[in-house]
Amino acid sequence: MSNTSNPQTAPQQERQAAKTQGREENPQNEQKERVLRGPLQTEQGITTLEDTVVAKIAGVAARDVPGVHDMGNAARRAFSAVTDRIPNSQTNVAGGISVEKGEVQTAIDVTVVVEYGASIVDVGNAIRRNIIDQVEGTTGLEVIEVNVNVVDVHLPHEGENPSESRRDIDLQ
Repeated sequence: MSNTSNPQTAPQQERQAAKTQGREENPQNEQKERVLRGPLQTEQGITTLEDTVVAKIAGVAARDVPGVHDMGNAARRAFSAVTDRIPNSQTNVAGGISVEKGEVQTAIDVTVVVEYGASIVDVGNAIRRNIIDQVEGTTGLEVIEVNVNVVDVHLPHEGENPSESRRDIDLQ
């Protein structure tokens, strides 16, 4: 009989090398060792977060910034205007927020309308700082980026009924 060996996979070759070097691995110990990644994973269990949780936290943080008039694109703002008129309806604080979340990191996109006269650069930087502080402090996730998309500027007299402002002019 010839002394030939069968082809082995890489893991089989590693185990064979470990045996020959006297450091045999125990596959059961490998399964018992849990690699903990981030503050949401502990020896006692894992905490998971839905994207909507992060979106709500980011939405509240963005709305708290002076100079932010509203959140979201025109369609979302129109929908919110309708739902705000319904009694006992809740404000959608996650509107205008898009989240990509992994196990330990998240990236957030924010769509806002800025008040006229506010520095867009300052408002954008304040939104970024506030969202990072709130999301990291509340969830333990690392925020790797916050992209701010300014879609409109709210003028001081916008939102008034045009017929009311015309009546004021006619009466004078």
